[in-house]
Amino acid sequence: MGSKKKTAVFLDRDGTINVEVDYLSNPDDFVLVDGSAAAIARLNEIGVLVIVVSNQSGVARGYFSEADVARVNEKMIRELEEHGARLDAIYYCPHHPDGVIENYRIECRCRKPGPAMVEEAQSRFKIDLDSSFVVGDHRGDVMLAKNLGARSVLVLTGHGMGEKDKLDREGVAPDRVARDLKEAVEYIDEILERRTHHGNR
Repeated sequence: MGSKKKTAVFLDRDGTINVEVDYLSNPDDFVLVDGSAAAIARLNEIGVLVIVVSNQSGVARGYFSEADVARVNEKMIRELEEHGARLDAIYYCPHHPDGVIENYRIECRCRKPGPAMVEEAQSRFKIDLDSSFVVGDHRGDVMLAKNLGARSVLVLTGHGMGEKDKLDREGVAPDRVARDLKEAVEYIDEILERRTHHGNR
């Protein structure tokens, strides 16, 4: 019998886990959103995978390098660990069709809401997308969830307020709008607890 598929929470990085800085490239500018580390620690505690999926078009635009992305991600990992939280994996997309760096100037499947980053994670971790969640502060995060058949949570940190207005105008509703990652995880925790109770009846 195959092993049971896992539930994952796919998290955007900038504006969701850390305070939004336009085209963040310097680890010194990385600051956690209040409560985000505790929220991730809670996801660790309840046994779901926590996977970062992040668009980093600044690479294609020539603003910073993949090495800069790696340094910021290392700072994120360290800061989360200091607060007792951990990530299971980090994926990012360095591409953009309008990029100035030729190697990265492509129409790709990994730039959210494209599914390739999640497909890679799914293949590695055997994830059940129907029971999973995408949390972020952008329309692309909400659309990614819809493309995957996962639940979407739009956080109002980062670009969230403006993106909510955009989604409202389009008539697209996330499954939940949350003030921040902490509130998003409270919602996820509630859903998963309900599923467990229903499954154990």
